[in-house]
Amino acid sequence: MTSLPLVFDAPKRGLPPRHLADLSTEQRRDAVTDLGEKAFRANQLSTHYFARLTADRDAMTDIPAASRDRLADELLPPLLSVVRHVACDDNTTRKTLWRAHDGTLVESVLMRYPDRVTLCVSSQAGCGMACPFCATGQGGLQRNLSTAEIVDQVRAAAAAMRDGELGEPGRLSNIVFMGMGEPLANYRRVIDAVHRICDPAPAGLGISQRSVTVSTVGLVPAIRKLAEEGLSVRLAVSLHTPDDELRDTLVPVNTRWKVAEVLDAARLYADRTGRRVSIEYALIRDVNDQPWRADLLGRLLHKHLGPLAHVNVIPLNPTPGSKWDASPKPVEREFVRRVNAQGVSCTVRDTRGQEIAAACGQLAAEG
Repeated sequence: MTSLPLVFDAPKRGLPPRHLADLSTEQRRDAVTDLGEKAFRANQLSTHYFARLTADRDAMTDIPAASRDRLADELLPPLLSVVRHVACDDNTTRKTLWRAHDGTLVESVLMRYPDRVTLCVSSQAGCGMACPFCATGQGGLQRNLSTAEIVDQVRAAAAAMRDGELGEPGRLSNIVFMGMGEPLANYRRVIDAVHRICDPAPAGLGISQRSVTVSTVGLVPAIRKLAEEGLSVRLAVSLHTPDDELRDTLVPVNTRWKVAEVLDAARLYADRTGRRVSIEYALIRDVNDQPWRADLLGRLLHKHLGPLAHVNVIPLNPTPGSKWDASPKPVEREFVRRVNAQGVSCTVRDTRGQEIAAACGQLAAEG
């Protein structure tokens, strides 16, 4: 059996100092009182960070200066600094390269659509899943991100939308954990981040759980665990091929949990939550785009998930120098037609940011 660098909770190597966003409401009160401050200061700090979307201590004028500095030093340490923004699609897509306290580089992508604003967030620096067509997978795993490092990507994006940095002022509405990393390999911090993102302000950022998508390449025990969390986030499974033989190569974790096991776990999640599962399928020319694979995908999903599955066909965004390429449009259309013919919903995902290396990991690889 192939040995994979797979962990649900990696050691805290390189994680930043404790931050407000790492803590629950009760833990924030305890942290504040441990610093010799009144418990209500925790609510004031939370209001600034989660409701007013600022970590700038100078803006916190409702807190006395001496207390403000002490609280900010201990509970609002700097997490991520912008290395650069790169925009395209008439400034409706913006990719940000962030540098963490230890020099680690991570990415997020903010996308404005007519009916929503979506942020694609990273949950790890790099990724240990080793999928060969993915820029992040090619670079390997550096470390998990802390809960607060995940949340801070979202807070910054919400502030950017409020301040009109992508055109007219707007509101961040959707979060997808489809940036760098395998979210369920950083399980506890991702779940805590979902709570901070979704809890009403000032406990959190107040984004609906139903507007959050958590993706996975198929870590079956973690999917089953997620099903018992009582959340209503959407699960997305990066399947990429319906047959085990090819998936062992495209998604190496398949050597541990086969396609049928992954789909059974996805069905459990759908049954527990009532949410449809997204099946992600990066269409790769002459690799996984054959008509028989479309037919097999449709049959398998009809069997395991039925109407609780929706296939997102993703035109591959090839990385520089890669042997992988996107399938021709006629092949893509025929693939979608065949999956739909099996009674399974299937559409092509809108592609954004190809000219700014928006496939996750590309910008960080450039440095």
